[in-house]
This record gives sequence, C-alpha cells and structure tokens, in this order.
Amino acid sequence: MNALDARREAAEVASSDVIVVGSGIAGLTAALGLAPRTVTVLTKTALGAGSSSQWAQGGVAAAMAADDSPRLHADDTLEAAAGLGQRAVIEALTAEGPERICRLIELGARFDRGSGGALLLGREGAHSRRRILHAGGDATGAEMVRALVAEVRRRAAVDLHERCDVHDLVTAGDRVVGVLALHGGPGGRTVFHRASAVVLATGGLGRLYARTTNPVEATGDGLAMAARAGARLVDLEMIQFHPTALETGRETVSLEPLPLVTEALRGEGSILIDDRGDRFMTGIHPRAELGPRDVVARAIRWRQQAGRRVFLDARDAVGEAFPNRFPTVWDHCRAHGIDPRRQPIPVTPAAHYAMAGIAVDANGRSSLRGLWACGEVSSTGIHGANRLASNSLLEALVFGARVADDLAGAEPPRPAPRAAQREVVWRETGPAEGDDKLDAEKTIRQLMWEHVGLERERHGLETVLDRTDRIDRSLASRPSAARNLLTLSRVVSAAALAREESRGAHFRTDFPDPVESLRHRLFWTYRPDEAFPLEAAGTERRAGREIA
Repeated sequence: MNALDARREAAEVASSDVIVVGSGIAGLTAALGLAPRTVTVLTKTALGAGSSSQWAQGGVAAAMAADDSPRLHADDTLEAAAGLGQRAVIEALTAEGPERICRLIELGARFDRGSGGALLLGREGAHSRRRILHAGGDATGAEMVRALVAEVRRRAAVDLHERCDVHDLVTAGDRVVGVLALHGGPGGRTVFHRASAVVLATGGLGRLYARTTNPVEATGDGLAMAARAGARLVDLEMIQFHPTALETGRETVSLEPLPLVTEALRGEGSILIDDRGDRFMTGIHPRAELGPRDVVARAIRWRQQAGRRVFLDARDAVGEAFPNRFPTVWDHCRAHGIDPRRQPIPVTPAAHYAMAGIAVDANGRSSLRGLWACGEVSSTGIHGANRLASNSLLEALVFGARVADDLAGAEPPRPAPRAAQREVVWRETGPAEGDDKLDAEKTIRQLMWEHVGLERERHGLETVLDRTDRIDRSLASRPSAARNLLTLSRVVSAAALAREESRGAHFRTDFPDPVESLRHRLFWTYRPDEAFPLEAAGTERRAGREIA
C-alpha cells in the first residue's frame, strides 16, 4: 500500500455546522455566539494557551470614561492608520466596543478597578484619552481568554479538539467545505472536518521574523492556508513592530519569543533613553514616547544602528510599585537579572502584529464562499497602516461576535457531496516533513528580519524573493509551519516591493515619503508558481466600504 492509499485508508471524516480554527479571543467569541449550531473548535495547543491573545499585556481599548466617546476613539484609530483606515468599520468597532466589554464582564472577566469599584483606565501611545482597561496589571489577554475558555467549556454544543494542526482548507468548486487536520502530532491521525462554514481565527505571523514577541505557534497558518485556497488578501506589507521587547542579548534567530515590555509603562510616564542617558523621543514626535508605534520603533532602531543601546526607564514613573502594577514584566526582568525599580530595562523592537490579513467585510466574510475570518488573521480595514495600541483585543471581541451574528442570520449553502470532498482532501496531502524544515525556517526568519523588517528597500526585497524561491521547492507541498512561513515570506515581500512609498509600519528607505496616489489598500491573490507571487485583486472604494 503506497502512502496515498494509506492516508485514504486511515482517514476520518467528522461533520459539524461550523468549524472555528483557533482559540484566542476572536475564535472563542465566535464559537460562543454560534449556539445552538454544532461548533467544532480546532486549536494547536491546549484551549487558549498558545494564542497571542493569551500573551497580550497592554490592555483592551474602549471608550468607557465620561470624557471619552466612540467618536474620539475612532478619530485616534483613523489617525494612527496613516490614511488606510476604513471609517465605517472603525466606527463600528468603537461604537460596539463598550457593550462587548460589558458582556465579557458578565461572563466573569475581572478587569482592574479602583478602591471605589470603578474601572481603572490607562493611556497608551497615540490615544488622546485614558481608555485602556487592564487585568492583573499586565495580564489582560490572559484574563479575557480565561473567562471565555470557562464559558466555552460549559457549552455542550462546542466540540473541542486540542493539540491538532490544521493543514489546509478544503474546497469544492468555488467554496470552502472544511479543513484537513492532523490530530495527535506526527504519526497521528488525519481528519477531514467538513462543515457548511469555516471561521479562521488563527492569529498572526510573528514567527515569520527572527525577533518577535509572538508565541511559537504564530506561524501565520490561517493566512497561508487562505492564500493557497485563492482568498483575496490585503495590506500584506503592513507588519507592526513593537518598540519595546526585552533585549535579552540574543543576536541571532531564536526559538523563543522576546518578552514584551508593555506600552502601558510608557503610558504611566516611563521614558526611553540611550546608554548615554539621552532621552531622544522628545525631539522626534510631539507625543514623545507615546507617539505611534512605527515612529517609536524606528527611532529606537536608528539609535541602535548608531551603536547605542536603548532602555526604558521606569524608575521614577513606577518605581517601588513595579512588582504589583506590572507583575508579568517584573517576572521577565527578574528572570534576566534586571531590577526595573533600580535600573532601566534594555529594549529592542520586535515583530508584534500583522495588519496584513485575509480581506473581509464588516461581518468577517472573505472572498471565498463558506469562509469567514476574524481577529489578527483577517484585515477589516480598522488598523490600516499602523494599529492603534490595544485595539487588537477589542477587534477580536467585536468581530468575533459579528461573525457569529452573520452566520446566525443567514443559512450557509449545504456542503458538496462527501465523495467529491474526499477527492479534494487527498489531492492536497504531501510527503512527511524533511530534515531541512528547521534550517529553512531559520533562513526565512533571518531574511525577513534583515530585509522586510522596520526598513525595506528594493534590493533587499528582491533578495528575499529570490532566496525563498530557491529554497527546496518540495517544502511547498509539505504540511508544516515552514511551508506556511515560506508562503508568507514571499507574499509579504512582494507586497512590500509593490508599495513604492513609506506609510505607517511600511518604511522604504528608497521611497521615504508617502505618495498620495498610493493612499489606498492593496488587494491581492496568491500565485504560487510565479516569481512575483501576487496578482492584483480589486480596488478600494473611497467611501470607506470594503472592496467590490
């Protein structure tokens, strides 16, 4: 029996109404809103454990204060988006955000409160008001995930499959009809999960870079799968780098993420200094350390390129209260021999968030029938060229719920006959992973950091496209994280090459200024066998709606 026949013989088929891939805030919120449909949740790790949501320190933004409003929140979001934000979806986010926060509190989420019981609200970069809710000081994402996980586990209609790897979307004709997943790790069983609707909530792609704050699971699986299936993609060049990851001294590609040093520290008055003690942000942006993330991150990078080390000094702003107010950062610092009460914290930029994603409308619908997406894997137009701090957790809450509401409001078409789907499934499988997987992954991550990081230029981008094209092409057919990183390295580099301007998180040293004719989003479909792996896919409507 050859390998293909063995796979056919061992295959299992499982059916449900809706499949949700991912167990961060977006996926869990969508799953909870889909009752009474039967919902299958597939996740790479234990439920909620491997998502970027779980790691989020900074907080969740919502206009909850008396001196704030959804309009002001929307204005701040649009300003940070550097000309690419979509007002209609931004206004939906900021208007619905407070209600979604209240519902989460009803589920048991414990946000930080003052002595009188009122919610404590902080401020972060590019926000004009104090509107950031925190939990446990700097464990906001973990608390939000905890509350959602507890509720999901109480729901009998949710079928959970933990520690399984989803390899590919399964299509029949022009629609998505399920996913192919490996349960039990290498040598485990392959299962075709079929459903009338698939929701991708797989998170970001930080693992594409040698330096990232994202967990090791953030390999861009959902975006890569959607690309291979032919979904419309957008904003692929827009990758946000957090200014302040903990500089641990690792200068090469590391298997471990860099600990995040939350932006809330700067919101409380901590300042950036170099190793000579110079506070440099005051001369770069009117809001100094609270300027947009792309501005602060590049300023730090330029300081480093000049041979200086950069530190975040919280001694005056936080001081002795550090262990109680920021316990997660405290633990990270102490693990590396740093006492932030007594000494500045060494920091460095690191890949943090993808504005790049599957192009979706205001209800999370992609260009493929049967496929929805929410959270970081999607791109609604909220973040534009530069995400406003703490909007990501809010987007996950609001748009996870919007996807669920959309699915509840309209019955999706029934899947194609099972026999046709099985043919599609097994056509996509390939040989087992080769020994070169880790080397390929390391090469891709280093190339992306060097040439498609905080600064880009034509020669470097072309180098990445050329080098990745010459990586063992058999890798492109092997279900693995390396295959997904290979796909994404090519599409992100190609999109960055196409945008010949600098805007938000995308900075071209050979085109350092914004170009008015490029003040719109770039939509693409993936061409896997082409040297330039993208094809233009639609145009943006200037009225703030999604693409035609």
